[in-house]
Amino acid sequence: MAAGEPGGLRGYSFRFLPQRPFPSLSAPETAGRLRQWSMLGRIKAQAFGFDQTFQAYRKDEFVMAFFKDPNVIPNLKLLSESSGEWITLGSEVRKIEAINVPCTQLSMSFFSRLYDEDIVRDNGHTVKCLDAFCDPFLISDELRKVLLVEDSEKYEVFSPADREEFLFCVFKHLCLGGALCQYEDVLSPYLETAKLIYKDLVSVRKNPQTKKIQITSSVFKVTAYDSAGMCYPSTKSHEQTFSYLIVDPIKRHVHVLYHSYGVGEMA
Repeated sequence: MAAGEPGGLRGYSFRFLPQRPFPSLSAPETAGRLRQWSMLGRIKAQAFGFDQTFQAYRKDEFVMAFFKDPNVIPNLKLLSESSGEWITLGSEVRKIEAINVPCTQLSMSFFSRLYDEDIVRDNGHTVKCLDAFCDPFLISDELRKVLLVEDSEKYEVFSPADREEFLFCVFKHLCLGGALCQYEDVLSPYLETAKLIYKDLVSVRKNPQTKKIQITSSVFKVTAYDSAGMCYPSTKSHEQTFSYLIVDPIKRHVHVLYHSYGVGEMA
């Protein structure tokens, strides 16, 4: 174990866990959907372990230690903008941003209001609207309008706090997709895929006192900078280019969910 203050910058050491499967992304049905949404080959989940007690209030130290760790640097994958190939973090990280992402939702009933507000019909089909652009996204139904258009009449169906929830973020990312996204006409593929990914990444346990299921993971949306500027998840900022660190403090695992906006695998 590294010397230094427990939980401090020198305190954490990490190990890559390449054998950890993420069936939510590798299942054939999910792969087919990700291909349709232009995300296949551009989205990845990875797992790392760490060796000390995680303290959420010291998240910045934890995330900086992660990006500087000799077992993370050669294994953490990102997409090269020039070649389109998967590469590893080549440069020295000088600064990080780690934004707390609330993660409290335990049920997909969180999205039932989409039916209640006639954004989605009872048969699961999304309600269509006149085509409009919210750069770079085409809006052709009420679902995308609720996700993107702040002055639309039903935008407030989800409160600002709702929109920060990790489950909402995953769902929204899937709905918006990649550069050549072919949108679904029905809601269920988005809900099913979001649920699979969420369950794959987030840890829960039964509270010994209340016997209720509770989420134990902490989630952070992360950005890293080297001497030239932003280097991870990309050198260019885009709503659909993201990396989340999902920390399980009990198992001492970190799951990374990464996506880079662009044209996904076609064939």
